[in-house]
Amino acid sequence: MSTVLVTGGTGFIGSHTCVALIESGYDVIVVDNLYNSKKEACNRIFKITGKEVKFYEIDCCDKKALRKVFEENKIDSVIHFAGLKAVGESVQMPAEYYRNNIDSILTVVELMKEFGVKNIVFSSSATVYGSTGKVPLSEDSPLGECTNPYGWTKWMIERILSDIAYSDPTLNVVLLRYFNPVGAHESGLLGEDPQGIPNNLFPNVARAAAGVIECLNVFGNDYDTPDGTCIRDYIHVCDLAEGHVKALDYVATKNGGRYVFNLGTGNGYSVSQVITAYEKACGKKINYKFAPRREGDLPVSYADPTKANRELGFKTKYDMDKMCEDSWRWQTMNPNGLE
Repeated sequence: MSTVLVTGGTGFIGSHTCVALIESGYDVIVVDNLYNSKKEACNRIFKITGKEVKFYEIDCCDKKALRKVFEENKIDSVIHFAGLKAVGESVQMPAEYYRNNIDSILTVVELMKEFGVKNIVFSSSATVYGSTGKVPLSEDSPLGECTNPYGWTKWMIERILSDIAYSDPTLNVVLLRYFNPVGAHESGLLGEDPQGIPNNLFPNVARAAAGVIECLNVFGNDYDTPDGTCIRDYIHVCDLAEGHVKALDYVATKNGGRYVFNLGTGNGYSVSQVITAYEKACGKKINYKFAPRREGDLPVSYADPTKANRELGFKTKYDMDKMCEDSWRWQTMNPNGLE
């Protein structure tokens, strides 16, 4: 039985990944400082899987506290989700983002080295491609000029892990570049529970559908796309979670190296198409209005997932209708999020 330390494991993607890991036979240990998540996620993971996760309320920047986790458990692999993640906030608080996100990964890899842990999967992002302008984006697409400090921390951590992998040929490093994770677990027990005003489209659409907000702002309707709104590659969070299990299974056969994979569907949906699909899922019209473009938003971004399909055996199962249905079920069952 292999044991995985999941940092940031009570967050949106982290909690769904814990479910997928447990269902695939892994033992799971969660470390989270609960800055942008709730411990209730562990209870929901138990309700879904019937298996408790070992939980530590620890900040990954706190080396002394995190060392205790490594001392008390035989850890085989780490999946690193922990980090601040709001694009807009990162522009307002760049120093905090650089300090937290860089410090946390350095602390984790130093302890991995100290305790002989040889596998790390890093939660990266398609933001590292910047505004290259060419789609679909493959793993060989040039890494661009990131448009915000959050994106730069992902870029820098990829660089750090690549250098560490180069210095230690026995270390397995997997960089997973996500596109746009959405949806929720089909049980309705786990979903996206952002603190404060959500930065992403789906939770805002859900809130507009539920009447929590009066009107959804759609940023820009004059892009060079078929309907004028931005096009993105949305991936169901449960498909994304499965990608992490596939990545761990993959490195179990490796003796060191750096591996990069896009996790997306390869399909682009416009904001207007998402709203239409969500209206179908919730059975009501969603009130929205067009607002000025946001700085840094790209007109079109979607993945070429060929490499993950081929090498990981990773194939997404869920379409936009399913993403919207599961998101709406989560919203209606948990109007106040994880309480």
